[in-house]
Amino acid sequence: MYEPDDLMIDMIRDNYGILQSLGSFGISLGFGDKTVERVCREQGVDTFTFLAVVNFTINGYRSFNDVEKLSVPTLMQYLRASHDYYLDFQLPFIRKELVDALDEQDSLARLILKLYDEYAHSIRSHMMYEEKMVFPYVEKLLQGNADVDYDIDTFSKHHSQVDQKVKELKSIIIKYLPADGLRNNQLTATLYDIYNNEEWLAQHSRVEDEIFIPAIRLLERKLKQSDVTHKISHIINQAPHGGDTLSDREKEVIISMVQGMTNKEIADHLCISINTVITHRRNIARKLQIHSPAGLTIYAIVNDLVDISAVKL
Repeated sequence: MYEPDDLMIDMIRDNYGILQSLGSFGISLGFGDKTVERVCREQGVDTFTFLAVVNFTINGYRSFNDVEKLSVPTLMQYLRASHDYYLDFQLPFIRKELVDALDEQDSLARLILKLYDEYAHSIRSHMMYEEKMVFPYVEKLLQGNADVDYDIDTFSKHHSQVDQKVKELKSIIIKYLPADGLRNNQLTATLYDIYNNEEWLAQHSRVEDEIFIPAIRLLERKLKQSDVTHKISHIINQAPHGGDTLSDREKEVIISMVQGMTNKEIADHLCISINTVITHRRNIARKLQIHSPAGLTIYAIVNDLVDISAVKL
């Protein structure tokens, strides 16, 4: 597993396939003998997210406990750049290779090109769905806005590789297209690139399934939790007697109650009489319209009177 202190050049020497990931993350070459962490920092890439993707794609390593450390904006940059690379370069490049390797007068060759175009269209449609639906949804989440009509599980349920056509394409080329000389070499090289790109696409899909989708699920949960907390705070602070704000002494009584003190213990702690404690409690209930210990505990946590870690739940 690669670490932040490893040299970027050593990582590339071990696995030249990382070069493609560098481009997707927006990392330029010419970084000398700098560490992974320094290169990422200088080029504005989150180091943890970069290494999470690299270690997963190269070694299959993924820490399920570190999803919260992932940078969603960095993942978005990586996935978008990967789409651009595949749609704008790889798909057209392989089609050109096929055209150069096939005899355009051959009916079977024309059918192969048609099959490839259908495959390319399927991939393009799949990625464009992510561009138009998934990525804008995630951007809204990053801005603190949840879309009630969509969630990442909707994408996950329909997220699958579009690979049947490319399997058929490879099979037809291997079985039915004998060629001689230069044309045979061109066809073999094209077939090799098709295999490589099929592997790249499967890897891209795994990154989305195993890294991107879990990160977005966590973002959704945090946003929903924050929204619930905000609503609770809003409800609690909308007491019927809005003009009756709590005094500092009443807040001290609430804190003591939340900590589990009895009336006598509160009286001793605040150096007041038990009757005064009872009066404060009565006023607190009247002002907040909260009468249960659980309700007062929620009020104290939401309004930062106590830290949740200090409360026995």
